[in-house]
Amino acid sequence: MSNVKFSYLYRDGSNFKRWAAVVFSNPDRLPRPTIADVISGSLDQEGMFMAHQVRIPEVFLYDGPNANADDHCYHEFFEVDLTSEAPTDRFKRSIGEFIAEFRAQAHRGWLPFDPFDRRLRERS
Repeated sequence: MSNVKFSYLYRDGSNFKRWAAVVFSNPDRLPRPTIADVISGSLDQEGMFMAHQVRIPEVFLYDGPNANADDHCYHEFFEVDLTSEAPTDRFKRSIGEFIAEFRAQAHRGWLPFDPFDRRLRERS
């Protein structure tokens, strides 16, 4: 088991959830606790992050014009596990590259957005 599965979720204000995972290669054989510590230390004060800032799929429950008061822009880190599953990251990053990007984005700052305003901008 040489690859790493990064599992995360979107949880709206009513506690409805949508789960997702991305598998990364691990050529440097980084240990799971080290990976989890770097990611956990890079989350915002509430333990959240912006999926788009680290180039992984957003898994919001809302779609199109259906956002409501329960909807927001944050995702939650769940866990990292070693896996024999094939890598699924569309940018073909290793877990080392991903956590470096995660750390850099955290240093830059997790940039919240209004879900409704963002959809309007994307349509323009």
